[in-house]
Amino acid sequence: MSVKESELIDWICTHSKLDPATVPLGPGDDTAMVMCGSEKLLVTADQVLDGVHFILTEHGPEAAGRKAMSRNLSDVAAMAALPIGAVSTVAMPKGLSRQDAEALFRGMRTAADPFHCPMVGGDIGAWSGPLALSVTVFARPAGIKPVLRSGAKPGDAICVTGNFGGAWKSKRHINFLPRINEARILACRHELHSMIDVSDGLAWDMEHICKASGMGAEIIADHIPIHREAKADKAPGAALNAALNNGEDYELLFTLPASHAEELLKSQPLSVKISCIGNIVEGKGIAMVQPDGKKEELKPVGWDHQT
Repeated sequence: MSVKESELIDWICTHSKLDPATVPLGPGDDTAMVMCGSEKLLVTADQVLDGVHFILTEHGPEAAGRKAMSRNLSDVAAMAALPIGAVSTVAMPKGLSRQDAEALFRGMRTAADPFHCPMVGGDIGAWSGPLALSVTVFARPAGIKPVLRSGAKPGDAICVTGNFGGAWKSKRHINFLPRINEARILACRHELHSMIDVSDGLAWDMEHICKASGMGAEIIADHIPIHREAKADKAPGAALNAALNNGEDYELLFTLPASHAEELLKSQPLSVKISCIGNIVEGKGIAMVQPDGKKEELKPVGWDHQT
């Protein structure tokens, strides 16, 4: 019987006995938080696998390394934090050339260097399986309180950066810029109550915020910004479904007071467009508001690893 990733994570969270004095934030958010003396250290780890998150023969080793690092930096962005450094472990397939191995690490550095996140250690191995990379990034709040998933409040506006759907078709899943700078600007200028990076699908990650905050949400179908690659599919409902469930968009999904959202939408302070797609409500679950005003239950079916 296969194990659902989300169920396993829930089980791990319920069985984690952590001292809040030393671990203020454990499993269940975009990063964990541990205390180093009086300083908060944020930690996140992620992996990418050939055949699952990238295709080595199609995308190449440099792109694989870039994605491995960028996925972790996107988690740091979700907390409005700044990276300090990273470590990586790599299981290389036997026979991988020196040139490809160097390209792999060059890709990781290409992603990390713009955010002053040096590679400070790791481990390299070889085996008979496909390429597997794991990256751990350490980060710091740097003057901004980390934004958690659990702070959404009734009446909050739900906002997103960028567009959704078609990430694999457009290759955005392999070549994206983590929204670290954008998250810092948003958190510095506005009262963000919750935030997450959208990797598992817009609907799925919206549900993460709802569950963590003990809230419900209403999403307005016409307000979801859909990427042109998703719109290319003319089948009824296909573009919207792709935007809601395909994942790998690596945009920011956040909530804030409605008055702040109005100001934010008018000013548009980022290089990427911000859209308001709904609001937080009392209760549970997510409702999709159709153009005719009818509300339908939205059941997320985004990315979920099977092991």
